[in-house]
Amino acid sequence: MSSSDRKKEALYQKLMLLRDVTNSTAMNKTSIIVDASKYIEELKQKVENLNQEIGTSEVSTVQNSLPVVTVETLEKGFLINVYSEKNSPGLLVSILEAFEELGLDVLDARVSCTDSFQLEAVGGDNSEGNAEGIDAQGVKEAVLQAIKNVLESEE
Repeated sequence: MSSSDRKKEALYQKLMLLRDVTNSTAMNKTSIIVDASKYIEELKQKVENLNQEIGTSEVSTVQNSLPVVTVETLEKGFLINVYSEKNSPGLLVSILEAFEELGLDVLDARVSCTDSFQLEAVGGDNSEGNAEGIDAQGVKEAVLQAIKNVLESEE
């Protein structure tokens, strides 16, 4: 087989692959390329529509985003996770004051307050406090109330 024949065969194979990918029923080279062009335009339009939908949902999610608080019971204390897309001045202080009111000592904590607010803390029983009567739901409610107070004071 000559070099020219190999090139024609390779081109034919590529056209058939393009035909399969684009679901074209055309048999000649020009029609397959036109169908592929239409297919690409349709895909571009679908991507654009999806990007618009995502943009719209991101805007509504940011506007309606509430802080997420999870509390897990540990052997002696609680693991508290707080995430908020919006960082507010005084948020960390308010949460720590809520821990104090509950009688929880912060045994270990990681905090990020750059663009968003993230807190992961281990709260343990304070020997002077009343943490024995507190459950995970009580801790969660206290933390949510502390966050709510900060957000309301901003408005």
